[in-house]
Amino acid sequence: MNLTFNNQLLRKSQSLIALFLLCLLIALLSDKFLTTSNLWNVLRQISVNVCIAVGMTLVVLMAGIDLSVGSVLAFSGAICAGLIKFGFAFESLDLFVGFTVLGGILGAMLVGLLLGLFNGWVITRFVVPPFVATLAMLTIARGLTMLYTKGIPISNLGPGLEFIGSGWLLGIPVPVWISLIVVLVFVFISRKTAFGRYIYAIGGNEKAAFLSGININRIKLAVYGLAGMLAAIGGVLVTARLNSAQPNAGMTYELDAIAAVVIGGTSLSGGVGSVTGTVIGAAIIGVLNNGLVLLNVSPFWQQVAKGVVILLAVIIDKMNRKEA
Repeated sequence: MNLTFNNQLLRKSQSLIALFLLCLLIALLSDKFLTTSNLWNVLRQISVNVCIAVGMTLVVLMAGIDLSVGSVLAFSGAICAGLIKFGFAFESLDLFVGFTVLGGILGAMLVGLLLGLFNGWVITRFVVPPFVATLAMLTIARGLTMLYTKGIPISNLGPGLEFIGSGWLLGIPVPVWISLIVVLVFVFISRKTAFGRYIYAIGGNEKAAFLSGININRIKLAVYGLAGMLAAIGGVLVTARLNSAQPNAGMTYELDAIAAVVIGGTSLSGGVGSVTGTVIGAAIIGVLNNGLVLLNVSPFWQQVAKGVVILLAVIIDKMNRKEA
C-alpha cells in the first residue's frame, strides 16, 4: 500500500523534481542564472507560454490538440495593435471609431475567441480531426495576419500598452500578474466546476460521457473558444512587450505550449493532467531556453534539446500509463 502511494506521489512530482534539478544544473554552470534580474526575466518570458498552455491543457484533457494557437496569437496581437493605432473606419458612413488600450485588448480577445470557436465548430459539425482543423486554422490565421499588417510591423503603440508588457506592479512584472490570474481562474474552473469535470469526463471516455448526458459538442466548442481567447491574451502580451505587432509573431509557439502541457504531466490520450502541472512544464521550458542562452548554446542546438525533452516527456507518460 505504502509502495503504491509512494509511486503515485513520485509520478505526480516528476515535473517538479525535473524543474529543481534543471535549475540546479544551470546554476552550477552559470553564475548569472540565479540573479534577481534574470529570474524576473524568466518569469516574464514564460508568462506568454503559460497563457497559451493553459488553454492547450483544456484541449488536450479532452484528447484534442490545437496547432493554431501561435497564428491566432499573431493575428490577435496585430488586431490589438491596429485598433489602438489606427482605429476602425466606416468609409461608407464617414465614421471613424478610435480605440483605447482596453478596447484594443478586448478586440483582440474577441478575435481569438471567434477563431477558437470556429475551430470547435469545424471539429464538432463536420467531425474533422482536431489535428487537421487546427492545422488549417494555423495557415488561415497566419495569412490573415499578413493581409492585415501587409507584412509590415505595427509599432509605436504608446506607453499604455507598453506598460502591460514591460511595466511593474507591486514589485512584480505585469505579465506575471496576468498569467497568475489566468492560472488561478482556470485552476478553479478545472477543479471546482461542472464544466471542468465534463472536460475530464470527455477526455477519459467520450462515449461514456455522452451516455451520461454531457453535451459533448457544446463543451468542445467552449474549450476551443477559450483556447483561442487565451492565445489572444498571449498575443497582447507579446505585442505589448515589443511595443509592436510583428507579422511573424508566435512562430512555433504551439510547440512550446504542447511541450509545457506534456512535460507537466497531461496525457495526450486525454482525461489526465492539471493546469498546475502545465505551469511547471512551462517553467521547465522557460528555464531550459534561458539556460541555453546563458551558456551560449547555438539556437539550432536549443531546438534539438527542446525536442529531446518533449520526446522524453511523452515516453515517460506512456510508461506511467502502462504501470497504472
